[in-house]
Amino acid sequence: MNAEIVVERLRRFLLILAGLICMATVVELWLINHTEDPIQFLPFVLCGLGLVAVVVVLLRPQRGTLRLLQGIMGLLIVGSGFGIYEHVTSNLEFALEIQPNATLNTLIFKALGGANPLLAPGMLAFAAILAIAATYYHPAFGKSELAKP
Repeated sequence: MNAEIVVERLRRFLLILAGLICMATVVELWLINHTEDPIQFLPFVLCGLGLVAVVVVLLRPQRGTLRLLQGIMGLLIVGSGFGIYEHVTSNLEFALEIQPNATLNTLIFKALGGANPLLAPGMLAFAAILAIAATYYHPAFGKSELAKP
């Protein structure tokens, strides 16, 4: 088996894994009833976009679809950062309600480890990084683009 076949299989594996993470995230969000506020629908939308982009690239790995995938995965990374921010601020607000006179160290600890998990929104970034890694030096970009720094 030559190196090109191995690399193509790894690309496909990374894309499928990213798509599965998007699907699993939607299922988890639905199971925990992550639908109380309108902003909580954002990860559903981002996961849907990510899954569609992955499927399109799996079916038609062309320069345009790869760029689309990279752009959508960039949105997933931004959305993941926003989700982490939302979770931390929500945990901090709750900690201040329960213990208004808490020390800074206690508040930081509670904000990072409260009821809203800090790393749960990070799953979107993880899926995005896997999908972007699958586009690294992709042959659909052509040799002229691969040579650019």
